[in-house]
Amino acid sequence: MKTQVAIIGAGPSGLLLGQLLHRQGIDNVIVERRSGEYVLSRIRAGVLEQGMVDLLREAGVDQRMDKEGLPHDGFELVFDNRRVRVALDELTGGSKVMVYGQTEVTRDLMEARAAAGATTLYEAENVQPHDLESDSPYLTFEHSGETVRLDCDYIAGCDGYHGVSRQTIPQDRIKEFEKVYPFGWLGMLSDTPPVSDELIYASHERGFSLCSMRSATRSRYYLQVPLDEKVEDWSDERFWEELKRRLPDEVAAKLVTGPSIEKSIAPLRSYVVEPMQYGRLFLVGDAAHIVPPTGAKGLNLAASDVNTLYRLMVKVYQEGRTDLIERYSQTCLKRIWKAERFSWWMTSMLHNFSDEEDFNSRMQLAELDYVTSSKAGMTTIAENYVGLPYESLE
Repeated sequence: MKTQVAIIGAGPSGLLLGQLLHRQGIDNVIVERRSGEYVLSRIRAGVLEQGMVDLLREAGVDQRMDKEGLPHDGFELVFDNRRVRVALDELTGGSKVMVYGQTEVTRDLMEARAAAGATTLYEAENVQPHDLESDSPYLTFEHSGETVRLDCDYIAGCDGYHGVSRQTIPQDRIKEFEKVYPFGWLGMLSDTPPVSDELIYASHERGFSLCSMRSATRSRYYLQVPLDEKVEDWSDERFWEELKRRLPDEVAAKLVTGPSIEKSIAPLRSYVVEPMQYGRLFLVGDAAHIVPPTGAKGLNLAASDVNTLYRLMVKVYQEGRTDLIERYSQTCLKRIWKAERFSWWMTSMLHNFSDEEDFNSRMQLAELDYVTSSKAGMTTIAENYVGLPYESLE
């Protein structure tokens, strides 16, 4: 087989890149280790930045998002028995976010790719990139009982933190930066109406909580828990009771409870690898960086990588601008580190790091009090939350 851009991974970043390239006449093949059904079963993020919304529109997959997605022009911060609304549109000149689940984004992109007749090879085993520093890289893998070689010009590694792409790069050619947090998020999905029309981020002496949603009838809630907690120890009843304890009384009174669809615990950490490219291999999304979910940046950072690589490939194939290839990593990392900073800051400000009142807890309260009492502070939160502008390659 032969293509122009080989994409490893059929998650939302790989599918979005493939869709954008296809619309520009750039041939691409996606190779995915899992089945399509497995990819769609992943429960992930649901808050899309303005930039990602615009990119999905450019990809021509916005019809269902605009019909079923929930535009949000604000969210609430709850701390010290106070509720403060962050008015995103007013503080940013009209920018908003869109609540639309990653599963739905993935489904829309899968359907668009199928309609376009573009090639996606699911359940491909033993995927291996080769000759990455040459002008003729290629992939080998096993599919439907056969060994396949896929020749290409460039390879996009969209296969996540545990994927083969980053692991293919020699260790002496990259540097890793990591911060591990001493807690995780216990998340629960339920077919119950959200407790609020907007997201609520709550800092409480018992721990952080988040009231989120996937639609007008499906809610997603999170609780900060110790890293040694186990999902099976959390019955639905225990989860709802603990969530109520961490919310203001007037919010808890409106909480509609019901059976969970899914529960899971995710550890929190920050991670970045530099550089994000090796020869003709480009790392995209979780293959290159992880953020704690407090800033709602994971999927959105992947989209900004896609935006950079997509525009780079258009320049290469339509204008012959191969000189821009070396700028991919530097361009992406400028925005990534800003998003890492915001996610780290929000995580540090809203979570409990000790069971005791201490200097850090007083600093957290002072920080929350300051930023919510200052227009400059509120604007900083709003600008970062809706998403900073995409970086230019030029």
